[in-house]
Amino acid sequence: MINLALADDETLFLETLSFMLNRNAHFNVLFTATNGQEMIDQLNDCVVMPDVIITDLKMPVLNGIEATKKIHKDFPGLKVIALSSYDTDVFISNMLGVGAVSYLVKNSKPEEVYKTIKEVHEKGFYYNEKLLAILHENSQNQNFKKSALDKKLISDREKEVLELICKQHTTKEIADLLFISTRTVDRHRDSLLDKTDSRNVAGLVAFAIQNSLINLK
Repeated sequence: MINLALADDETLFLETLSFMLNRNAHFNVLFTATNGQEMIDQLNDCVVMPDVIITDLKMPVLNGIEATKKIHKDFPGLKVIALSSYDTDVFISNMLGVGAVSYLVKNSKPEEVYKTIKEVHEKGFYYNEKLLAILHENSQNQNFKKSALDKKLISDREKEVLELICKQHTTKEIADLLFISTRTVDRHRDSLLDKTDSRNVAGLVAFAIQNSLINLK
């Protein structure tokens, strides 16, 4: 079962989402919050931590962007899915930029919500076609500052692992495809995170796409 925490200042939407998720046998909503600060406060008091957080962008007191920044600083292992009524590139780019591992719009179908949560829990992130397109567009933007990373620092095996991570394969799937152990996959992933100075797998994928380290075609 995947433990969840939800934050949204629209009470009716929050209660409806919580009810919908709790009715699914795969999910358990531990608690809800009506703003980012309330979410942070509850995380600080948690006995059982959520596996995934779903947070709205526009909230009073502390909005979703600032809350996500603080969560990644104070609770680096938690995965944050952004949730918003705004399906625009700017909002999406901002949330991915501060560490959100996926993005949902409020008119998403329940099946898409379920899939996103499961993918994030299992793989650490979930980028659908729209999110991937935005990352590619950012990489083509002349104002986007790319890293000065020397690509030679990444070994051929690490590049193979990186490409499979970006194609959203699980650790077990990568191990099977490359005929290596899951522990070896973990070691290569940790090395890539360190070399690219990425905070999580989602950040690693964004870095790889934006710096043309891999080809997803």
